[in-house]
Amino acid sequence: MKLLFRNPTFCKLFIATFASQLGSVVGNMAFAYYLVDRFSTRPSLATTAELMYSLPTLAVFWIVGVVADRFDRKRIAVSSDWIRAGLTLLLLLFIHFDAIIACFAILFLRSAISKFFGPAEMGLLQGSIAQDHYVQASGLNQMMMSMFMLFGMSLGAAVYHFAGIEGAVLIDAASFLISGLLLAWGNFTEAARLPNGRHRLKALRLPLLLKDFGHGLSYIAQNRLLLALIGGFFFFGIVNGVFAVLPIFAMRYKLSPDNYMVHSSLITVFLGIGFLLGSVIGPPLIARFSRTTVLIAGLFVTGLLIGGLGVASRIEIYYVLVLIAGTVIAPNNIILGSWMPELVPPQNMGRVNAMIEPVMMLGHSLALGVVALAFPAWISVSGLHYLLALCTATVAFLYLVTLRPLVRKLAIQSAAEPSDIPLPQHEHGL
Repeated sequence: MKLLFRNPTFCKLFIATFASQLGSVVGNMAFAYYLVDRFSTRPSLATTAELMYSLPTLAVFWIVGVVADRFDRKRIAVSSDWIRAGLTLLLLLFIHFDAIIACFAILFLRSAISKFFGPAEMGLLQGSIAQDHYVQASGLNQMMMSMFMLFGMSLGAAVYHFAGIEGAVLIDAASFLISGLLLAWGNFTEAARLPNGRHRLKALRLPLLLKDFGHGLSYIAQNRLLLALIGGFFFFGIVNGVFAVLPIFAMRYKLSPDNYMVHSSLITVFLGIGFLLGSVIGPPLIARFSRTTVLIAGLFVTGLLIGGLGVASRIEIYYVLVLIAGTVIAPNNIILGSWMPELVPPQNMGRVNAMIEPVMMLGHSLALGVVALAFPAWISVSGLHYLLALCTATVAFLYLVTLRPLVRKLAIQSAAEPSDIPLPQHEHGL
């Protein structure tokens, strides 16, 4: 891990990503508190704001990966940060005039622009570090997400309390400016920035976008191991969707009806601590054993722990099991995050990475839909835990049967033939 931070390019990229995420967490949480505080009689506004963060995924996921593969990834990431900074300042103006509809429009646009950052950042990261550092880099990213999970809600509340919504939004804008400046100062190689060479912006027409998007889907479909791993992101979307409401339901309808808000918030803290611990032990664990072994064993253990949550009759036991579950899940996230850059060549990284969020969102939405329809009429709180545990165990069993043969087959194929589908090379130019 020390070697990673001796790489100045990686340091700038990591700090830029941290700054961008920090601003988003503070700004989004503070805006949620502002809506609840300023429009206390209209709680639907907070839900609408959440939709403004998630719906843009469906609008732009098919184009962001194509753009990241065809154009300068550094310029895309920097432009994403600076455009979001400008939109955030515009948001501050609309907040001042209580123009809530305009605020939602800005949130939608800002979220849509942010979707271009991820694939470009992943491509820059892939081209800036050695392949044997992917696990450590993914572990650091998991640790960063754990810290935001632990302190994001309280940090947003603290900034809103002491600086108000205006101060929180200014912090949000400043974070995007800092991230953009760090990326602009980063010394990224041309191979990392332009893995497919230079392309003219005027050549970016709808037929070409659809053709490139189809190439990305074709590449994923032909790589069965990659397809299985992306299916894993669908599963994590299901887990995230259920756990978005399950702790509240468990406390409200089973373990602590009178103090469910306090205890459901503490569950997030224990889960974040578990993720942080798992982020620390994950890389050496993966180095000691194989990725497939850690992933499959982790899924089986996670299934048992989720089943245990359904059986738990005391809050203390629930907390302990959640902490252990977070510790077990974190290495699985590291495995999925670090395996992708090894399997996907730089020419296709943008389009493949852009498919992850919509796949997770699909699993998230389906899970919430099932919970909304089935609970509590057809299934109890414990039943939700058991259903999720069964889903986890099923995925673990499927990986046990299929993953090792796919890894061996891919190793044999990669030694004999190229593994990528080249990007179409027409429309080149300066």
